[in-house]
Amino acid sequence: MSVFDSPAFEGHESVHAFCDEAAGLKAFIAIHSTARGPAAGGCRMWRYENEQAAIDDALRLSRAMSYKNAVADLDLGGGKSVIIGDSASAKTPALFEAFGHAVETLGGRYWAAEDVGISPADLAFVRRRTQYVAGLEGDAAASGDPSPVTAEGIFRGIRLCVARALDRDLAGVTVAIQGVGHVGAHLARKLAAAGASLIVCDVNAEAAAAVARKTGARLVAPDAIFDAKADVFAPCALGGAISRQSLHRLTARIIAGGANNQLADAAVGQALFDLGIVYAPDFVINGGGIINIAGEIRALEAGTPFDPAWVETKLVRLIETLGEVLGRSAAETRPTDEIAIEIAKARISGAGR
Repeated sequence: MSVFDSPAFEGHESVHAFCDEAAGLKAFIAIHSTARGPAAGGCRMWRYENEQAAIDDALRLSRAMSYKNAVADLDLGGGKSVIIGDSASAKTPALFEAFGHAVETLGGRYWAAEDVGISPADLAFVRRRTQYVAGLEGDAAASGDPSPVTAEGIFRGIRLCVARALDRDLAGVTVAIQGVGHVGAHLARKLAAAGASLIVCDVNAEAAAAVARKTGARLVAPDAIFDAKADVFAPCALGGAISRQSLHRLTARIIAGGANNQLADAAVGQALFDLGIVYAPDFVINGGGIINIAGEIRALEAGTPFDPAWVETKLVRLIETLGEVLGRSAAETRPTDEIAIEIAKARISGAGR
């Protein structure tokens, strides 16, 4: 399939392929939009089945970043990068330096950051070859790992959804978390501290067990999470978890989590609405991390220290936007994802004009 024929290509400005055989790098960088500013989005390292799967993932994630950055009211466009490889065994300094060179060739049209399979330590090697990388540690402008801020936004979003849909606070609410990596683990701790009861799973059994020990969560097998009796289902693993098949297994009245591209296809949003399930659109509720990254980019470009107060202001506004989406969905009897995309597209096209 041609990249232009991919259903996820919609509206992209450019897609770039990079290869460095000596360093073992095979990567794609997708730039969806620079209407609001330079494209920004994380770099993901994954064992893709083939190159088409990697391209499609980059395209879907890049488009979602345009929406996410617009909804978070950031002066950034949307982009994403993917590296084909096993993050558990194929990482080397040379690989990440080669990736940094790839980012540098784009001349500032794309800023890279952390995503699945990538750590701030990996990004330090990327920085050796380009200035266009954020999510680092060790200097005044650095924001460090954005995962805790992502988790904070999701926590606030879940609290809002529970208040709107269940008319209660988080104490005693049961939340099923699918995936307890960086974001999911932080989220679990925040929810447990607020009195929620947790059910967790992860393909990494050791990670899931560690979170269960710290939070008192009940462990289930990865596939069994869909059948867990819970008030809230929080997808925090890879995308596509909510399909027309899986949603009928859920007992939760709320879906709110940190994964990107949670809906398997566009029709699922309408199906959720028809079933009376409150869905917090992923690119709205999980925008805390890119807000943190935007704060770092802002500091780097201005030559000033990182400003946590600026991040907090944007995070508060993000949750207000989520409230607007939920309110309009109820008033207009339309799915939340449809309304959120409408808001994002209007902000992008407005910036373009």
